[in-house]
Amino acid sequence: MSEEPRMVQCRKLGQLLPGLKRPPYRNELGQRIYEEVSQQAWDQWLKDSVKFINTYRVDLASPEGQKFMVKQTSIYFGYEEGEVAQTAWVPPPKP
Repeated sequence: MSEEPRMVQCRKLGQLLPGLKRPPYRNELGQRIYEEVSQQAWDQWLKDSVKFINTYRVDLASPEGQKFMVKQTSIYFGYEEGEVAQTAWVPPPKP
């Protein structure tokens, strides 16, 4: 028998959606994301975050890289004021 997904009112998508299975970070931001962000919005962030990693050549093993990505995550989900960093990614032209 499968467990019902934990539902959250997603602050990014504005809908009641299945939440994350566990906090993504071991800090206050991770707990807030766990409580207020849906799995769907988190998956969207993971796809978008690759653009930051590639544009800025972020080393996720370094403290600086981790700090940069946590800040971008915080801005992306509206926990912090500011502009999300610009990326080099350009959408492909529509046929």
